[in-house]
Formats: sequence, structure tokens, C-alpha cells
Amino acid sequence: MITIVTQDATTGRVLMVAGADEEAIERTKATGEMHYTSRKRGLWHKGATSGNRQRVVSLTPDCDGDAILARVEPLGPACHTGAVSCFDAPPPDALSALDATIAERAAGGSDASYTRRLLADRNLRLKKLGEEAAELVLACADNDAARAVEEAADLLYHSLVALRALGVGLDEVRRVLTTRAR
Repeated sequence: MITIVTQDATTGRVLMVAGADEEAIERTKATGEMHYTSRKRGLWHKGATSGNRQRVVSLTPDCDGDAILARVEPLGPACHTGAVSCFDAPPPDALSALDATIAERAAGGSDASYTRRLLADRNLRLKKLGEEAAELVLACADNDAARAVEEAADLLYHSLVALRALGVGLDEVRRVLTTRAR
């Protein structure tokens, strides 16, 4: 039995840790989807009953060969509780944290936050997106690095809000960037 650390290949988030024997690893390689071994269930195909499969991007053994990092493209939550990850850990970076906050605000609540106001008002949302893009262009044209960084942060925020209004978020952008980097 070998330990498998399963990580979202796009976000870098650790999704779960499980065991796998030689048969599970061979099935994973043959199908391109994760298979694990448990003491209770024996060999199991992740998502066979739930539909929350994991497509393999890469399998990398650690330095002494007693664990494997499985980078996957998750097709649904990894945890049996329905959570994205079995670990209650914050997103790995500030941009992910911002995207998570925007998603929470989009999901409901009656707070009067600026984000909720933008999500509710298409014209305001698009106006702010255009303004922030223009301000970044001007800061770059003025060769003002400090202001350009501030404007880029504002543009990223407004872009994430605009995307969330369309029902998508940072993970979809990461997937596109990942395919372009290959």
C-alpha cells in the first residue's frame, strides 16, 4: 500500500489523501481516472457511485518512493461529505481567497456589500470593469509601477465579480491558462 496525496492540478489545493495498492495504481494508469484501495472497500474507482471522478493529470512519486502526488482535474467534490476538499484549509493564495469571498457573496445573503451591489447591477459592474482597465492602462502609460499594481488589483477584483455574475470563477480561468501553458 502506498499513500496518495491528491491535488487539484489547476488550483494546487490538496483534495484528499488515500491509499492505493499496485492494482489501483495500474487501473489509474490504464483508465486515466483515480482508483484507490481502502481497508473497508478494497479497490474503488473514485466517483463510481457519486459521479465525482478525478481525471489524472500526473502521478509523481516522492523522493523515496513511498508516496505519490496525484495531480488531478476534479469532476466534483473530493470529500465524502460533499466538500471540495477533505481538508478545512484556506485557499492557497490571496486571489483564491478573494474568489471564494465573491462566490460566498454571490450565493446569497442580504448584506449590503459593494460586491453584492456589483453582482446585482449589470451596468455598474460593466462600468467599473471598464474604468479599472482604463486606469491600469494610464498607470502603465505613465510608467507608475506603484499605481499600476493598485489598478491591477482593482481590475482583478472587478474581473472576478464580472465572471461570478456569469456563473464562473477563478478556477475556470486557471484551467484555460493551464492549457495555454502547455
